Amino acid sequence: MKVTHSLALVAIAVLQMDQEDDGRIWGYALSKKSGVRSGVLYPILDRMMGEGWLEDYWEEHAEGKKRPPRRYYKLTDAGRTGIGAVVRKVEQEQRFAAMKVRFA
Repeated sequence: MKVTHSLALVAIAVLQMDQEDDGRIWGYALSKKSGVRSGVLYPILDRMMGEGWLEDYWEEHAEGKKRPPRRYYKLTDAGRTGIGAVVRKVEQEQRFAAMKVRFA
């Protein structure tokens, strides 16, 4: 997969969200965290799913919720490896220097 600026931003955000308290990843929150608009984000997520890096599932609809069910994404073991490789490439390549990638 070609490593673009948008892919790098999404990859970093996916890893961060995976490590947060509940580890749930969904489109709107991912768009906000990464700064990537939905028209670019969802094709990237589809490519990540095609690579086997992500799996998806739908939230169960609970009575009283005023929003539609969310589509959640789960990072796979292959995804940790693949997205990790993307992040390492971002850290090493000069063209991504302005991103200042940092992980705990």
